[in-house]
Amino acid sequence: MPIPKVLIVNDDPASLYALENLLADSAQQRGYHLHTAGSGKEALRQVLRHDYAVILLDVSMPDMDGFETAEAIHSHPRSAGVPIIFITAHYADEMNRLKAYQKGAVDYLFTPVIPQILQTKVEVFVEMTKQTIQLRKKSDELARLNEDLRVQRMQELERINQELEAEITERKHAEQRAHELSTRDALTNLVNRRSLIQQLEHAVASADRNRTQFALLFLDLDKFKEVNDHYGHEVGDELLRQVAARLTAAVRVSDVVARLGGDEFVVLIEGERAAANAARVARKIEQAGARPYRIGSHRIRSTPSVGIALYPQDSDCARTLMRNADLAMYQAKQDKGCSIRFFHEELNARERERERWSRELRQALDGDQLELRYQPQVALETGQVHCAEALLYWRHPRLGLIPGPQFLPCVPDRALLDRLDAWVIASACAQAALWRQASPPTRLGVAFNLAAPQLEAELAQQLLPLLRRHRLVAGSVTLELNETLLLDASDDAPPLLRQLHEAGVRLALDHFGSAHSSLATCKQLQFDALKIDRAFVHAIGREDGGSDIVAAMIHLARALAMQVVALGVNHEQQLEQLRAQGCDYYQGELYCQPMAPADLIDHLHRTGAASQACAPDSTNPPKQRGQRP
Repeated sequence: MPIPKVLIVNDDPASLYALENLLADSAQQRGYHLHTAGSGKEALRQVLRHDYAVILLDVSMPDMDGFETAEAIHSHPRSAGVPIIFITAHYADEMNRLKAYQKGAVDYLFTPVIPQILQTKVEVFVEMTKQTIQLRKKSDELARLNEDLRVQRMQELERINQELEAEITERKHAEQRAHELSTRDALTNLVNRRSLIQQLEHAVASADRNRTQFALLFLDLDKFKEVNDHYGHEVGDELLRQVAARLTAAVRVSDVVARLGGDEFVVLIEGERAAANAARVARKIEQAGARPYRIGSHRIRSTPSVGIALYPQDSDCARTLMRNADLAMYQAKQDKGCSIRFFHEELNARERERERWSRELRQALDGDQLELRYQPQVALETGQVHCAEALLYWRHPRLGLIPGPQFLPCVPDRALLDRLDAWVIASACAQAALWRQASPPTRLGVAFNLAAPQLEAELAQQLLPLLRRHRLVAGSVTLELNETLLLDASDDAPPLLRQLHEAGVRLALDHFGSAHSSLATCKQLQFDALKIDRAFVHAIGREDGGSDIVAAMIHLARALAMQVVALGVNHEQQLEQLRAQGCDYYQGELYCQPMAPADLIDHLHRTGAASQACAPDSTNPPKQRGQRP
C-alpha cells in the first residue's frame, strides 16, 4: 500500500529543518514520509509529482508567498483537495488568518508551534489518507472480482459496503470539524460568534495590559421579522448580506464586524478615544441604514438600533460587556427619538448635546446666522496692518453671539465641518476681493483656519478657483493650520500644501507650541509664518521663563525663514518684550477685538494703520516668504 506523504514548505532553511525534525519521530511511528520545499515554485513541482496527505505552508516567502502558492495548488485538479495548514510567525494577524481560510486552508498556526498539536493535526490527515488509500485498494479489489464469485461474495460485499459507508461518514464528520474551525459566518462572510468571543477576550487582555479602552457596538434591525414574514427568508437573507456590506463600509479596516445570528451584529472598536470613535461609527451606521435596501423588485427599509458599551467603564469581562451593549441596544429600540444609546447615561447626554449642536448649526448655515469678524495682525516695527484673521461667529437665536472655539468642538459631524470650512473660505475670499474693489482700494489680506479635523485634496479644489474668480494676487490669502491638524495629516498633505503655496496662498503654522509638532514637519511643509500660541505670550515676564521660551521660538522661526506672529497680546509689557526679541507681527485685544469688515476699515483709518494697508497693489507688492516687514 502506498505510504502517505507530508510536504513542508518554508524558504528559511532553519525553520524548514526545525519543522522536519519536529515531525520526524511521528513520521516513523505513524508510517508516513516527509518531503520539503524551499519555495512556492518548488512546492508546485513537488505537488505535480506526488500526492500529499497534508501540506504545511509558510505564509511569508519571497517571489511567491503562501497565499499565492495555496491558490495555485488548489487550482490544479490533481491537488484541488489537498489540505493546507498555514504556519506563520506573525502573531494575531487576523486579516491574514481570514485570507488563509478564504484560500482553502484547514488551519492556521503561529510559531513557535506546540509539537504535540502540530503532530496530532498532521496525524489526523495522514490517517484520513491511509483510509482513502485503503478504500481505493478495496474498490480495486472489488472491481477485479470474477463475476462467477459475485453471488458467493454478496454477503462479504454488503459487509464491505457498510464499512465504506461508515468510513465515508467518518470522513464527512472530519471535514465538518475542519470546517467548524473557520471564523466566518456562512451567510454574510463576517466574523462569527465564536471568533468574536475570542477577539473580545484578546481585546480585554490587551486593554488591561496597556491600560487602554475599547468599545462594543451591538445592533439589530428594526422590523426584520416582518421582512422575513412578508417577503420570505430568501429576501431576508439578502437583506442581511446587504446590511453586512454597509457595516463593513462604515467602519475602519482595523475594526471587527461580526454577525451573532439572526439580525444581530456586533462591531468591536479598539484604539484611542474609543468612546468618541464609537459614537462616530454608530452615526455612520445609522446614516447607512437609513437608506432603503433594493432587493429584486422590493424597496425595503430596516433601520438599525445601536447599543454601545465601553471597556473597562461598563464591564470587567467580555461576556458581560456584550450583555450591557445588548441592553443599551434594547433601550435604543424602545426610544423612538434616538436609535443610538450608550450603556452609560452620562455619555448618552453628551451625545444628545452634540446632536443638538449639529442640528442647530445646520439651521444656522441655511438661515444666515453665521458671520466672520476680522482681527488685524499688526507689524511691530511700523504699526501697519497687512492681514486680518477671519474668525467665525454664530449669532445664535437663543444664546446670542458665540465664537467658533465654543461650539466647533461640540460638532462631531465631519460633513458639517466641511460645509463650514467651505463657507468660511468663500466668505473670506469674497471679503478680500471687496476690500480691493473699494474706493480707494485696500490691500488687506485675509487669513483663516480650518474646522475639519483632516487636510483633504478638496481644499485646493475649493480655494484655487476662488482666487482666480476674485482675481486675488499672490499673498492675499493665508491658510492657518493648527499644529494638531498636522499631527494627523496623511501622506497627501505635503503635495497639497505645495500646490497651494505655488498658487500664491501663504501658509502659517497656527498656535505653535500647543501640540509639539516636529521641526522636520515645519521645514518640510515650508510655512511662511509661525504663530506663537497665546499661552506662551501670556507667560512673558513671569518667573517660569516665559520670555526665554518665546525668544527661542522666534529664533527657531528665523532659522526656518518664517515670519513670526504672536497671538493673544493683551498688555503693553508683552508687546515691548516681543518688540525687543524681534517678533514681526502681533494679534490680540491690545490692538482691537475682532470686528465686522466695515468697522475694521474705519478703525484702521482712525489709528493710522491704514496708510500701507490701503495702498494700491502696485505700490505694495506681496512680501516674499521669510521677508521681514
